[in-house]
Parts: sequence; structure tokens; C-alpha cells
Amino acid sequence: MYKEITSLQNSFIKEILSLQEKSRSRKQSGLFCIEGKREISLAIKGSYKLHKILFCDEIFHSNELNQYNFNGAEIIKISKEVYQKIAHRDSTEGIIAIAETKALKLRNVSFKNRNPLILVAEAPEKPGNIGALLRTADAANIDAVLIANPKTDMYNPNIIRSSVGCLFTNQIGVGSSSEIIDFLKENKVNIFCAALTASKSYVNVNFTQPCAIVVGTEAVGLSDTWLKNSTQNILIPMEGQIDSLNVSVSAAILLFEAKRQRNL
Repeated sequence: MYKEITSLQNSFIKEILSLQEKSRSRKQSGLFCIEGKREISLAIKGSYKLHKILFCDEIFHSNELNQYNFNGAEIIKISKEVYQKIAHRDSTEGIIAIAETKALKLRNVSFKNRNPLILVAEAPEKPGNIGALLRTADAANIDAVLIANPKTDMYNPNIIRSSVGCLFTNQIGVGSSSEIIDFLKENKVNIFCAALTASKSYVNVNFTQPCAIVVGTEAVGLSDTWLKNSTQNILIPMEGQIDSLNVSVSAAILLFEAKRQRNL
């Protein structure tokens, strides 16, 4: 039999709500929430340590628990009312995990091959954009995603949701712009900055050597720190009325061009 929680006033349920809603709670506790079957499966594959599993048997049958290796995590049955209170998503699958965060330090990033392809995003603000960048990086199967000066913590539930669990499938490092630039130079990685000035069309750039594709925010682009350290600025020619694309769309175009060149 599983421990059961049916009260919305339960102190642990209040802790979960705090983890869902407050970056400070996630940072102080070193814990975060993962919602959904696929996302939890990917977290397990990504070697995330799960502390607790909460399931609502009106939505998620207890027999399904046998499909997962929770490595000793406590399993708790919750009422539908409690689940609806703590579930972050509208479409629901009846299962939530409480997991331990990883530090995501640059020093933990390593490359399995000598010719890495890396995505760098400077100062991303919107969790949805960060999630889309992670999803793109997974689709291209690149070596790492480096986040410079993030405006939100990487365990924001909206990042997990919009990345469809690709937070757990990518190698991620977080640091300041100067720290990431130093890291790239130490590893002899070319820096290609998506920018409008002094740029070449991306189709005329050689991405077959170790390289990092660096994207900034749609509002202000990349800082001078990156532009001063760029091997070559690159752009995607715009043929319509606007001068830029959504950052995740731009990253996808550039990454898949690099992949195309490498597969020739």
C-alpha cells in the first residue's frame, strides 16, 4: 500500500506548489518538479535522482508504475483534487516526480568527439524560448547547450514543459558570457555569432570545424562581449518585411545547416 494524501492543506503539497511557482524554493531545496510520463522517463535516462513520485490513480493506474525504475523513490498516491491543484499543465497524465537538481556547471561539460557542435544562448528570458532551444538541440543531437546569463533558472516548470523533457537529454552548462567565452577558447571552439553587423550569410560559412553558434534575444541581440570575441558573425538573410526570426527558429536553421555540412 502506498502513502496517500487527500488534503489540499497538507504541508508537503504546499511545498510542491512552492517548487512549481518559486525559483527561490527550487534553489534553496535543490529540488524541482517533473510532470508527465515522457518527461519523467527522460529524466531517469538522464540520471536525475528522483526523491518522490506522486500519482493519481483516477488518471494514472498504479500498474503503470512497474514500467519505471524509480531507484527507491517514495511513491505517494494523491487524490484527483490534490493532483489538479499541483499539476502545472492543462493536459494531464496523472504523475509528478520530485527530483534533485543538477548544478549544470561549465566544468562538468565534456565533449565525446574532437569536433563538437555547440549552441550558446545569451540572456534568454522566456522559458518557452529556452525550452524550444533545448528541443531543437536534441533534434540536431548536438554536443552541448550553454546558457549565458540566464534570466530564469533552468528548472522552471515551463522550461521542462516546452522542452518536452529535452532539459534532460542535452548536456547543459550555465555561466556568464565571459566564462563561456573562456571555456570555448580553451577548447579551441570557433565562435559564430548571429548578428546583423559585419556578417556573412550562414550558407557561406564553414561549420565543419569545432564551433559554437551563439544567439541572443530577439529584442536586443547579442552583447558587445560576444561580438568582440566572434570568429565570424553570421546572419540568415530576410526577404520579407521583418529583420529577424524567433530565436529558436534561427537556432534550428543554423544548427541544421552545420549538421548538413558535416554530413556531406
